[in-house]
Amino acid sequence: MATRRAPLVGALVAEGMSFVGTRVSMIAIPWFVLSTTGSAAQTGLVAAAEIAPLVVLKALGGPLLDRVGPRRVTLTCDLLSSIVVAAIPLLHHLGLLSFPVLLVLVALAGALRGPGDAGKSAMSPEIARVGGWSLERVTGLASAVERTSSMAGAALAGLLVASIGAANALYVDAATFLVSFVVFAVATTGLGRPVPPEEGTDATSYATELRQGWDFLRTEPVLVAVCVMVAVTNLVDQAWSAVLAPVWAKDSGAGVAVLGTLFAVMSGASVLGALVAARWGETLPRFRTYVLAFLVAGAPRFVVMALDSPVWAVFVVIAVAGVASGFLNPILGAVILERIPAPLMGRVSSLNTAICWSLMPLGGILGGLAVAGLGLSPALLVAGAVYLVTTMAPARVPSFRAMDRPPAVPEAASAPDLSGSR
Repeated sequence: MATRRAPLVGALVAEGMSFVGTRVSMIAIPWFVLSTTGSAAQTGLVAAAEIAPLVVLKALGGPLLDRVGPRRVTLTCDLLSSIVVAAIPLLHHLGLLSFPVLLVLVALAGALRGPGDAGKSAMSPEIARVGGWSLERVTGLASAVERTSSMAGAALAGLLVASIGAANALYVDAATFLVSFVVFAVATTGLGRPVPPEEGTDATSYATELRQGWDFLRTEPVLVAVCVMVAVTNLVDQAWSAVLAPVWAKDSGAGVAVLGTLFAVMSGASVLGALVAARWGETLPRFRTYVLAFLVAGAPRFVVMALDSPVWAVFVVIAVAGVASGFLNPILGAVILERIPAPLMGRVSSLNTAICWSLMPLGGILGGLAVAGLGLSPALLVAGAVYLVTTMAPARVPSFRAMDRPPAVPEAASAPDLSGSR
């Protein structure tokens, strides 16, 4: 069968625009709330209002992807998201944006992001198949695009908020949804259709289909191990980026400029790692690469900060950790996607992502409590130890070592996905 590269290129461009918009909103919305209300508590409430429905809809939207097709769900969510996000600055300028209305709009934006992101992810295997590329290469390229566009989006957000204001910056976020919608619609024509049910099977309810996805996920030890591991590491990473690293920058005298540069170095290094993984990842032994990458990308950055090391040493460790982290998403993405049969792709991939994101809202809270109760250095060491134990624990699952060999998948599974969007 002739290969088609346009779906992959279009999906990557749409992903890039999506992540740029996400970074803009991540900076513009909190700044908008702080500048209009002056309340840190209300800013935190807005953040919770977005993330909670996002996680819930990721978990519950899977059967919808399988029923109507991930492409249709993704395009619908992107189009509606552009309207919802644009409504925030529009209502503000009209004097109609009360805080409860803002909460509702932000919650709607989060709710749309859930199935929209999941729809893009559920199309990665099909996009890889029609392009004649391995899943490692596709997920590696997607990871590189995510990290690169996230860096660019953060820089753009700072410029926009400083030059045109936080409210007007949200119009740019809305525009990125529209661009993503158009590019994805054109590039993926003919793909992402619902998988027809097997002959002789009875129609099932939405709840039954949701339970089928959960039943499959919980009986796959590799998927369960990955879900739990990523959920905990996401929590610890959130604690590090939201609390532990900023407190280190303040207490050490490094300052916010060094902190920003540190994050940029790690992101840039991870782009390099993701590009290398996209090019050569399929030739590497997955299990050994997973172990080595997490040993380098995880605990060392916590330890080097806890030991009050010189700033140059912290930068070296962070750069090496960033390169190693770039290898992880391509490996884990391929391991997950090739284990899910096509008829269950939407349900299982959505549940998988929801579980992985489920603990993130607690990261900042637990990081703050750890620093307050233990002090910065002990909190960093505890976080590093949790990261080390969590990432190495799946290695004790016997079937986890079989990740080097793609499992036998039912014939119906030779289709659909591309990972996380906005």
